Amino acid sequence: MLSISFRSVAWLGFFAAILAAWWMMAAMSLGMGLDLIGRPNAMAQAMAAMDPSMPMDMPMARFGPLFGMWAVMMAAMMLPTMVPTLMSYEDLMASANGTRAGWFGVLLGYFIVWVGFAAVIAAVQLGLLFGGVIDMLGIPNSRWISAGLLIVVGAFQFTRAKEICHGVCHSPMMYFVGNWKTGFAGGLRMGLGLGVFCVVCCWGFMALGFVGGVMNLAWMGLATLFMILEKLPLTSVGKPMKHVLQMDAAKREFESALKTLACEWSLDIVNTGGSGVAMTVHLKNASPTDRSDAEKILSAYSTPYEIE
Repeated sequence: MLSISFRSVAWLGFFAAILAAWWMMAAMSLGMGLDLIGRPNAMAQAMAAMDPSMPMDMPMARFGPLFGMWAVMMAAMMLPTMVPTLMSYEDLMASANGTRAGWFGVLLGYFIVWVGFAAVIAAVQLGLLFGGVIDMLGIPNSRWISAGLLIVVGAFQFTRAKEICHGVCHSPMMYFVGNWKTGFAGGLRMGLGLGVFCVVCCWGFMALGFVGGVMNLAWMGLATLFMILEKLPLTSVGKPMKHVLQMDAAKREFESALKTLACEWSLDIVNTGGSGVAMTVHLKNASPTDRSDAEKILSAYSTPYEIE
């Protein structure tokens, strides 16, 4: 009899949700008369030219359908970018006290933030539509608007806010180490925090949907691929060797925390397999109080440790 672990079921459900979201986006886009690269047919062109204030039912001129469309789009585009984060949490299920409930909490918290962003950007689209800035398909009525949006989003990529938020998305293990909470509620809280950093990091990619049309499947696919690649850690030996980056991040985090100790100390970080890490703190000429202080500092983290 075939035996499937709960972990396998969880991951299969996760990827099934992503595939379902992409299927729904494709169905909506094709149903509106757009091809895979966002080119409208005669029906879609006629819809784009409609006045949103006309006394007839137009889903793209109402908040509810727009919000639903953006929420599905967030699932299709942002859930794939979360794979490294969920894998990092799974490493802590093996090396610390992470749980599958916490894993689901991280996932839910992350998605809640992006659903909130979907509500905001749906309201923005509605305002731009009734303000005459964009048409019914979400395409700007002036090339100057598209150019201005490209400049704003491009400039944001070089800001300190982008650098900080990308650093968190780039190394979720470091975020977990510094903000560890146990159980479903703890995972939910960490997922909400990660989601906020991710929204600030990636909002520009979503906003650029207005340049070519928010239902442009080709743009959605390229943006999703770019965000996935952007979140993969870079090391001297290439991308997927993330344990090198994570060991360095953990070392910097613990060195910063241990600076308050009154005695001399040194720190060793080792990889325990995959992305798991463990550490040994060596205290020199330490008093019982120094050891107690070290225990208090290190117990706040999920990483296994020894004090010598």
